[in-house]
Amino acid sequence: MTGTRASSNVALAATESPEDRFATLTFERKVDAPLSALWHAWTAPAARQVWSAPNPSVTVEFLEADTRIGGREVSLCKAAGQPDFRCEIGWLAIDREARTVNYEVVSAGGEIQSAALITAEFSGSAERSRVRVTVQLSSLAKHMAEGYRQGFAAAIDNLAAVAERTMILERVIAAPRSVVWGAWMNPETLPKWWGPEGFSCRTQRIELSHGGEWVFDMIGPDGTVYPNHHLYHEVRPEERIAYALLWGENGPKHADAWALFEEEGDKTRVTLGMVFVSVAEFQQAKGFGAIELGHQTLGKLERFINAG
Repeated sequence: MTGTRASSNVALAATESPEDRFATLTFERKVDAPLSALWHAWTAPAARQVWSAPNPSVTVEFLEADTRIGGREVSLCKAAGQPDFRCEIGWLAIDREARTVNYEVVSAGGEIQSAALITAEFSGSAERSRVRVTVQLSSLAKHMAEGYRQGFAAAIDNLAAVAERTMILERVIAAPRSVVWGAWMNPETLPKWWGPEGFSCRTQRIELSHGGEWVFDMIGPDGTVYPNHHLYHEVRPEERIAYALLWGENGPKHADAWALFEEEGDKTRVTLGMVFVSVAEFQQAKGFGAIELGHQTLGKLERFINAG
């Protein structure tokens, strides 16, 4: 799967003024992942934090993230020996699994370096997908166009790699968002429904808040014990949570996960996303039926809510 990035079509077309102040840059990738995985890898803040750094020498710190029309994302890009770059993104249009439009303003030392209008277009199927990103750049500092070429090319590579190891599970539940959120983010109720059919939870510690954790065992129908540890990085009430999945208490991480809660009339769309640490772990999870088991878990959530 990872070889797709090397063989996929890449377009890096640019037209610039002699002063290198204006440029139109286009980046395109074919991805061996469903359209839903690519879409959420692009839009979900938890996934964006995984792929946003162009290379390992750069650290990206997210200060704010709100992926909805009128929402804003603010981050700091840090590299040794260089000033921090502040990037502000504002979401102007979001058409689910089809298109996003956002502005981006980059500054350093309090001085604006560039502004850009970024359009991302998505297409695909349940097996393969495609993203095309067009950047219309206006620079106030020199050499920003080249920086954008290199940065976006690396970022789109990273995006493709993340999408190829992302698992997305969705369910529309006939209940208000506040009710669904309450069933999920309640330490008394979460262990009652979490897990596939026939599984139960044995909790050791649970604190469902920013910086909190849930240390618990999943117990299978045959009595097999599966130690789990969730570390919560973000909790936005009735909107989303983000957390790390560890193999047992303080064990190795096997996925970055998030849950989104979106109103659809009087119903709630729940999206559970996971970016596995490697393609191998993603394939292993698919192999033992993680997709079906995950859908069973969301089904138990719905039944729990209906029973209440």
